[in-house]
Amino acid sequence: MDFMFEVDEGALRREREKARALRKQSWWQNRIAKGLCHYCGKSVPPKELTLDHVVPVARGGRSTRGNCVPACKECNNQKKSLLPIEWEEYLQRLQEQ
Repeated sequence: MDFMFEVDEGALRREREKARALRKQSWWQNRIAKGLCHYCGKSVPPKELTLDHVVPVARGGRSTRGNCVPACKECNNQKKSLLPIEWEEYLQRLQEQ
């Protein structure tokens, strides 16, 4: 099933602003200090980890601790605005390698 979900520009801007604020908090610094991508598990220098929304902001996700995870740039670029269920196939391919 393909569900379309539109988020207005104002909401997108507010959530992205919240995400920038989250990246400055100590809980985020502790998350990236481990240097692990949430998705592929690869070890990555902490400064190279990006903040990814598990449920993308563009699909109705919020910038909360429970929805934000550290991701390597490769996974974040591959995931784009996929929902977790849509992303599952890509993760399965990674595990098979």
